[in-house]
Formats: sequence, structure tokens, C-alpha cells
Amino acid sequence: MTVRTERVATRIREEIARMLGREEVRDPRLTGMVSITGVEVSRDLRHARVFVTVMGSDPEASLSGLRHATGFIRSRLGPRLGLRLVPELVFEADHSLAYGNRMNELLNRLEIPPAEEGVVE
Repeated sequence: MTVRTERVATRIREEIARMLGREEVRDPRLTGMVSITGVEVSRDLRHARVFVTVMGSDPEASLSGLRHATGFIRSRLGPRLGLRLVPELVFEADHSLAYGNRMNELLNRLEIPPAEEGVVE
């Protein structure tokens, strides 16, 4: 990523999170806590993948609500970002939090014998 694409990705993440926090996006499917965990923007700034984590409700319903509101979100992003063309947004579920929790759970189940003093392997 170039500096510009990183800057645009950060601004997109912040602005969408701000919209969700202020409840500007009013879709009944957006329930629970919806977090924007990351944004990847293409080099030509025409496409953006928005990664979302949903806690406390049906993640698929919330993703469906966000996908339905894509046009509205893009229309609000235009003036806020100051770009001539607002990237096409694609909302995707971010499973990294669940994956990390699963790895922690598995590591906690391991029984590691205590190391003997003075023994070096």
C-alpha cells in the first residue's frame, strides 16, 4: 500500500465507524456491536474492502444491513473524504477475532510440564 491508499483507508474506516456510532445508518438489521476492523483500498482508489466484526447478534444479518446501506454510506463518504470518486465498498466479515480467541482457548488447554531447573535443551 502506498501512503495515500493507507491514508484513504484509515479515513474510510474512521468515517464509517463514526456513521455507525452516530446511528446515521438506520437499518433494523444492524444490531449488536458493529466494529469496522480494517479497510483495504486498491491502488487506484476505486475499490475498498471493509472488514467488519459483529458482537452480540446475528453477524450475517448485520452484514446484510451494511451491504444494503452501501449506496447511502458512499454518498455520505464523498463530501467527508474530499475525493472525486468514492471507492466501491464491499463489506466482509472479519473472523480474525474469533480465530484469535480459538487459538487462545487451544493454547490454554495444553498441559506443559514445568521445566526442571538447570536443564538446558
